[in-house]
Amino acid sequence: MKKSVVIAALVAGTFMIPFSVSAQYKTKDASEKDSQTQELLAQAESSETPVVITLEQALEIALSENVSVKVADMEIERTGYAKKGTYAALFPQIDASAAYQRTIKKQVMYMDFDMSSLGGLLGGGAGEGGEGGKLPDGTELPDGVEIPDTGAGTEDSGSSNGGGMEVGRWNTYTAGVTAAMPLVNAQLWQSLKLSGLDVELAVEKARSSRLETVTQVKNAYFATLMAKEAFNVYKEVYENAVSNYEETKKKFDAERVSELELLRAKTTVANAVPNVYNAESSIVLALWQLKAILGVDLDMNLDIAGKLEDFADQMLYDIHQHDSISLDYNTTMKQLAIQSEMLAQTIKLQKYAALPSLALAFNFSLNAMTNDFDFSSYRWTPYSYVGLSLNIPIFAGGKRYQQIRQAKNQHQQVLLQQDNTERQLKIAIRQSLTTMETNMKSYYSAQDAVAMAAKGYSIAEKAYQVGRSTLIELNDAQLALTQARLAEYQAIYNFVVAKAQLEQTLGQDFIE
Repeated sequence: MKKSVVIAALVAGTFMIPFSVSAQYKTKDASEKDSQTQELLAQAESSETPVVITLEQALEIALSENVSVKVADMEIERTGYAKKGTYAALFPQIDASAAYQRTIKKQVMYMDFDMSSLGGLLGGGAGEGGEGGKLPDGTELPDGVEIPDTGAGTEDSGSSNGGGMEVGRWNTYTAGVTAAMPLVNAQLWQSLKLSGLDVELAVEKARSSRLETVTQVKNAYFATLMAKEAFNVYKEVYENAVSNYEETKKKFDAERVSELELLRAKTTVANAVPNVYNAESSIVLALWQLKAILGVDLDMNLDIAGKLEDFADQMLYDIHQHDSISLDYNTTMKQLAIQSEMLAQTIKLQKYAALPSLALAFNFSLNAMTNDFDFSSYRWTPYSYVGLSLNIPIFAGGKRYQQIRQAKNQHQQVLLQQDNTERQLKIAIRQSLTTMETNMKSYYSAQDAVAMAAKGYSIAEKAYQVGRSTLIELNDAQLALTQARLAEYQAIYNFVVAKAQLEQTLGQDFIE
């Protein structure tokens, strides 16, 4: 019963008292934040002293400079362009075309009468008194029709073209405009809905990227604070070791302690030095990790403000009521819900493929045929039409039916993934809450341990100064104090990291 009350308090605190920075950076004007962020980065690039930033400023920099966030925003733009491209299918599609054709061998037309008699009528054809393009009575032949010399009365009459006559001209020019527009197309209309859901999915993925980036920034920020606290602890241990060595040296010079005691004091100092260096290097590495997540230059002169103790107040909740845990804002569940809706629309899309479609078509073209390249004398012949095209799908070998079954299968897969993901997320929430509860208890216990260890070290130090205790006892007291302080800071760090993960799971950072 007590455990359930603590968990309820933790959940309520997560909903009611989120990180103050989360509320702050959502209320500011976006353009104002961008300008302030750029000014801060410019100052950090030119300043010789470290520019100290808060957690709020770190989040603003990350949401402006982080590569993952920028890529997610670009993906939203891309899907927006794709949606507009889908809407373009509703408008008339107009195309212009032009073509030139050079005839290598003309076509031959055959008639059901004796070409030799026609050649006789022509007075021996164009080569024997005829005018080439006219009949004997002066009537002109149609353009492009040539009556060859058949050689009437000879054995090879009409042998060159088989008794036919050549049709056409050597050069053909064509230019025109075509237009088409769908009038009734259920499948196209359904695809527009899918395009809208695609944009919605991209927006949710961008939100997911922001949530993940915020959690990474918080974790890196807290890790840097933890490294600083560890450095301070080990530095204090080193300073105490040096102080104890100096005290031991005085006693040794006064022949009050043995040389072994002095060597132990020197060893304690020597053992404290590597811990200080390691802690200092951890700070540098943690800052590099934070800069990498922020998306800024690793050499930028940045530092962070605050202490881990500043976040200890989040562990002190006084909660009398709480809201139930909800995954309504969880980005993974929302993405799966959108994907499920997209597949449901895809099933309709495949069904609509069996419906008739109606389209409007228009064509206008100009044609010219000639044997020369005298463009000024060309005669262009226009040709145009407008019409309706009705397409009624009848049979496609079962292709449409199988596509519907495939879409239904994918829809069922997503529904199963939703159920499994929901269970996994509930486990993650319980794990975060348990971690928070455990570290709350550890923190309160560590506070008492620090107080007792500090008092014990003070007593051991004074007793050693008056010669009533040994250096070993003093070192033991120092070790107990160091462990207690590190445990206290570790409890705070574990709590805020688990709380950040819980906020990401619940989607609490970006509720509009």
